[in-house]
Amino acid sequence: MKRLLALMALLTVFAAMPAMAQSGPSRAPTTNVEVRNLPPLDAGMVRAFDTEKAVNAYLATVHGEARAKSDAYFEGGYVLLVVDTLYILVVCAILLWGRVSSAMRNMAARATRSKFWQVPIYAILFVIAFTVLTFPLTLYESFFREHAYGLSNQNFLQWFGDFGKGFALQLLFVALGLTAIYAAIRRAGRSWWVWGAALTMVFMTIGLVIAPVFIAPLFNTYKSLPESPLREQVLSLARANEIPAHDVYLFDASRQTKRVSANVSGFLGTTRISLNDNLLNRTNPRETEAVLGHEMGHYVLDHATRLLVLEGLVVFLGFAIASWLFRLLTGLFGGNWGVREIEDPAGLPVLVAIGALYLFLMTPVLNTISRTTEAQADIFGLNAARQPDGFATVTLKLSEYRKLDPTPFEEFVFYDHPSGRSRITMAMTWKAEHLNDPDIKAGPASPQ
Repeated sequence: MKRLLALMALLTVFAAMPAMAQSGPSRAPTTNVEVRNLPPLDAGMVRAFDTEKAVNAYLATVHGEARAKSDAYFEGGYVLLVVDTLYILVVCAILLWGRVSSAMRNMAARATRSKFWQVPIYAILFVIAFTVLTFPLTLYESFFREHAYGLSNQNFLQWFGDFGKGFALQLLFVALGLTAIYAAIRRAGRSWWVWGAALTMVFMTIGLVIAPVFIAPLFNTYKSLPESPLREQVLSLARANEIPAHDVYLFDASRQTKRVSANVSGFLGTTRISLNDNLLNRTNPRETEAVLGHEMGHYVLDHATRLLVLEGLVVFLGFAIASWLFRLLTGLFGGNWGVREIEDPAGLPVLVAIGALYLFLMTPVLNTISRTTEAQADIFGLNAARQPDGFATVTLKLSEYRKLDPTPFEEFVFYDHPSGRSRITMAMTWKAEHLNDPDIKAGPASPQ
C-alpha cells in the first residue's frame, strides 16, 4: 500500500508539471512578498466558555433518584459479570462430573456411526441442556431485572417469544459452527487450535455481515422512514461521508425496550441506516443527528474490520490457552468425565468453561478495544454532525443504563463505551475549539 501511495504521489507531481516547450530552462518569475503581522483577534469574537463548568453542569442535570438508579443498574453489572462466569463454570461441572456430556455423546454415537454427523447431534443436545440449566439466570437478567429498572416494555409471553427465536438461531449456528470446528480438529491434530480460531473468526465475520440485514428483521419490523426533513438530513450526512445508503429504516425497538439506538451496517450493496423508534420519539433532531453521526463513524472508519482484527488476536490467544488447558484438565479428570481426546465432542463443556474464565479475565482488554473504537466514532460524529450539545444531552439519556461518572479504574475495567463524563468532556472540548463557527454560534448555549 505504501508503494502504491508513493507511486500515486509521483504521478500527481508529473501530471502537474507544464509541458517543456522551451529548448532550455528559463528564468523563473519573481515577486515581492510582503510579510505583515496579523491583527490581534477581536476579544468580542470569543465567547467566555469554561469546558469543565459545562461538563459538570450537564452531569448535574441527572441527580437524586435518577442518578442513584443509573449507578445501581450499571454497578450491578459488575457483580453479574462474576456471577455469570461462576454460573457457567457450575453448569459445565454438572455436565462433566454428572457425565451428562458423555451420555449425550453416546446418544449421538448410537444415532450414527459417522463422526461428522455425531457432532451436530451432540451440539443440539448440548445447546438444549445448557439453555435449560442457564435459563433461571437468563430470565432474571433479561426479564425481571430489566423490568425492575424500567427498561423493558415486554410482558413475559412477548419476551419468551423473542427468547424462543434466539434459541432456534442458536441451535442452528452452534450446530454449524461446532461441526466445522470439530472437523478441523479431527484433521489438524495438535494444531487444531489454529484452525478452530480461524473458523471462529470466519463465523464472526459472517455474523457481522448478515446479522443486521437478515437476523435483526426476525425480531423487529423495519420500514422506510417517511419523507421528512430528518430523513433528508440523514441522507445528506450519509452522502457527505460517502456512505452508499439510499434509504433510512425505522424499526420498532419500543416493543421490547426503552433504550435508544441506531446503526449503519451492511456489505456489498446491503448498506443500510437504521434507527429505532425510541431514538425518533425520545430525542430532538440535534440529538438524533449526533447519534447517527457517531454510527456513520463506525462505518466510514471501518470499525468492523478493526474489531475483527483486534478481537481476533484475543480469540487466537484464547484457543491456544484452551488447547493447553484442555490437555492438562483431561489428563487429570478425563476418566471421571468420560472424555477421551480433543476430538471427542463430550469435552465441549471443558472448552466452554475455559472460554468463560478466559473471557472474564480478558474483560478489561475487550472493553478497551471496544471503548477506544467507540471514542473514535464519537469524535467522527462530532466533526460530521457538528452537534456537541445534542451529543451531550443524548449521552445523558443513555444514563438510564450507563453510570455517568465512574472512577478511572471502573471505566478501564467495566466500560465498553466511554463514560458519560468522558463523552460530554469530548463534546465540550470540541465546542470550545469551534465557538466562532457560524453554526455553533447559532446553536444552543451550553450550561455554565
